[in-house]
Amino acid sequence: MFKSLFGKKNDVDKNLEIKSPMNGTYVPIEDIPDPVFSEKMMGEGFGINPTDGEVVSPAAGEIMQVFPTHHAVGIKTDNGVELLIHIGLETVTMEGKGFEGFVSEGDRIEVGDKLVDFDMDLVKEEATSTISPVIITNSDALESFNVETVSDVAKGETTVVTLVVK
Repeated sequence: MFKSLFGKKNDVDKNLEIKSPMNGTYVPIEDIPDPVFSEKMMGEGFGINPTDGEVVSPAAGEIMQVFPTHHAVGIKTDNGVELLIHIGLETVTMEGKGFEGFVSEGDRIEVGDKLVDFDMDLVKEEATSTISPVIITNSDALESFNVETVSDVAKGETTVVTLVVK
């Protein structure tokens, strides 16, 4: 009854494509050399072994968190999916050295918008790995999660995951 009185609410699309946030090679989540990610303790996802140091948004939404060290960024998509992009492994110990952020909490972002630049050589030298997890931290909100068949990926262009929100 109220829908007819106040008009139909715009339904948010429950389907989402997550693009690669970096140029590089796809890494299955199970092959990320850190059990927090590979055992899906933080949620479903995938990894990218980057070939350069630019990170872009893999989906449209809002920046929810930018770590002070710029080694990780949290995004909430328009349909409520919460993404964490973590650049390299054990990069928090670098204390921000070699990382430059381009977004702030609350910023509206679209696919392909630049998030972070990082010094690839420095990450190779100081971190455990350059493999960068992309994790859906609220995986329990998903109806389906499908990894596409990909190997080499292009930032902001290659669809790595398609999913449906409950």
